[in-house]
Amino acid sequence: MDVSRKTTPQADHRAFIDALSERFAPGRRTLPEILVEQAGRYGERRLAVFGDVGWTYGEAPGIAARAGATLAAAGVGQGDRVAIFCSNRSEFLAVFLGCAWIGAVMVPINTASRGAQLRHVLANSGARVLIVEASIAAAFDDLGQHLSGVEILWTIGGETRSTIGGRDASPMPRAAEPIVPARVRPGDTLAILYTSGTTGPAKGVCCPQAQFFWWGVNTARGLGIRESDVLLTTLPLFHTNALNCFWQALLTGSTYVLEARFSASAYWAAVARHNATVGYFLGAMAAILLSRPEDVSDRAHSMRIALGGGVPERFHQPFLDRFGVPLLDAYGSTETNFVFAGEIPSRHPGTMGYLCPGAEARIVDEDDADVAPGESGELILRASEPFAFATGYHGMAEKTVEAWRNLWFHTGDRVSRDSDGNYRFIDRMKDAIRRRGENISSWEVEQVLLSHPAVASCAVYAVPSELGEDEVMAAILPEAGQAIDPAELLDFCSARLAYFAVPRFVDFVTELPLTENGKIRKVVLRQAGITETAWDRDAAGYTLRR
Repeated sequence: MDVSRKTTPQADHRAFIDALSERFAPGRRTLPEILVEQAGRYGERRLAVFGDVGWTYGEAPGIAARAGATLAAAGVGQGDRVAIFCSNRSEFLAVFLGCAWIGAVMVPINTASRGAQLRHVLANSGARVLIVEASIAAAFDDLGQHLSGVEILWTIGGETRSTIGGRDASPMPRAAEPIVPARVRPGDTLAILYTSGTTGPAKGVCCPQAQFFWWGVNTARGLGIRESDVLLTTLPLFHTNALNCFWQALLTGSTYVLEARFSASAYWAAVARHNATVGYFLGAMAAILLSRPEDVSDRAHSMRIALGGGVPERFHQPFLDRFGVPLLDAYGSTETNFVFAGEIPSRHPGTMGYLCPGAEARIVDEDDADVAPGESGELILRASEPFAFATGYHGMAEKTVEAWRNLWFHTGDRVSRDSDGNYRFIDRMKDAIRRRGENISSWEVEQVLLSHPAVASCAVYAVPSELGEDEVMAAILPEAGQAIDPAELLDFCSARLAYFAVPRFVDFVTELPLTENGKIRKVVLRQAGITETAWDRDAAGYTLRR
């Protein structure tokens, strides 16, 4: 035996992942190129599973080519935006592949969006096509004239013509004949993903083709994904995470399984049914699973690792002890990529992990000067690989310049770095709220509250959740002489906000703490936390409308 040639499994996997960046040279990091290459390599191997629907690697280019042909036949060309409002269905991913095939831009919309949020996304993106799942089309009932810029309205899951926001809509047609792919470049925008702002409306992040390539490569490296793996996600396709999971599978030759939604009671049964080996958790999901009664299914599965981005440190060891699954510490954002990943097992639980190849990081003060070692500051990032990060915010040039000032992306996250080089997330620099894996703009919630006739002023901010993330709390200053019923106020919010953004705690106050120039001092409210006078919808037995 030639012992000089022996390698470790970790070294073998690094070589496997590194080979991807060699196989797909910078000019080939586009979805059409990768679909065709992997079809030839893996053929009849299962690529994706959606309930009773399954795709092989060999079938994937044809699915993309026919979906692209459907869009092209309707007049959609390179750079045109195609918005989709749809749950976790195979049709969603087919449209995504079709857009990539012809160079169009996919605009996924969070299915919890309502009212002003929907109007903003459609107006800002300038979508020519809107594709809506028929069973949830009622979300557009009050949009009316706000759909005037949309030229084509299609439905998914409906067999007959219908109406969306008062406009005629027809089922999305199916092209019989595939078409050849357009000439797509790695820097071309593949998707505009809307991420909630902290002081204004959601920003549309322009994600190029090559950014998704690096999402797949970096995440697969961190999780140790191999050809034999089965990746199971219950996260929504309109978020980066579930789309990234598809790329991990496509690039590594593994299998992607998409469940309709996260169900704590059915999760481990789904893992066992699909023989899944890799899972994906955000925020409170791990805590919710741990909160359930222990069961034989806790260990009757094949999962070897799960991505645990945003799962609080205190849940990692209990999760491993009970389910036998280590959680990978990691960090990324829609604007950047999978930038940090921890070790398995982690020697520094709760940290963000190591900096992935192809990314540079600094911690700076308000003047973009590096802070001293051990001090906290804002994390700023840049990529050394072409188009590995987003290219900016759609239709928001000033916001783009602000975020990418001095040619570094400013994350808005406060972090620190210890003497061993471990990065640790501390909090958001600005006023953001994260609940159940969703980013919530306090500004958007405040605008809805202020539209209530009895609300004079308000402040929305995060308070700690027993599940380890944030809960939404609102301090309300009523108009003089007005009494507000908290349940009625939440009914008002539910009709105008995504369900996860509706406040759990409401405190009616006689004054709000102000700065010298009249701005609300949210830091004072956050420090006060959940006050004794706050109304808790959960304790009151209030049922949130969805």
